[in-house]
Amino acid sequence: MEKITLPKASVLTSPNPVTLVCTRKPDGTTNLATVSWWTYLSYNPGMIAYAMAKTSYSGEMVRQNKKVILTIPGEAIAKEVIGCGTTTGRSTDKIAKLGIAMQDLPDTDIRVPLHSRVAIQCTLKEYYEAGDHYLYICNVDQVFGNENETAVFAWKGYGEVRPAK
Repeated sequence: MEKITLPKASVLTSPNPVTLVCTRKPDGTTNLATVSWWTYLSYNPGMIAYAMAKTSYSGEMVRQNKKVILTIPGEAIAKEVIGCGTTTGRSTDKIAKLGIAMQDLPDTDIRVPLHSRVAIQCTLKEYYEAGDHYLYICNVDQVFGNENETAVFAWKGYGEVRPAK
């Protein structure tokens, strides 16, 4: 074995789960941000965690609004998932720019991509500083799924987004 960097390790451990973090912007529209680290923490009560850079606009919106939906994107929007991870929502309407079809879910004003395999609707419980990121711990409010969508994963770090099969 040779000594490597942590980013190189993320390439070697691919594929990694990828999610679109959906948040509500002050104007009422939805913002999407790509994250390739999230995990289930507990099934009873339902809890998840994910990490985002401290500079993330979506992270700022989650800390402000306390509401977030994590979606597992479908194969039909793999290219758009990469676009959501390379553009800030602070000054860009990513949904319009990338042409992502959206849908409503019950009991929330945050919209999610039409091509989502899973949508996990959450309330922020707490967050912690973790180096140059924040670790967000959320209570799960509701979960929706669509078995007709094929989930995508992050390969080669963030270099590629595609199904695991």
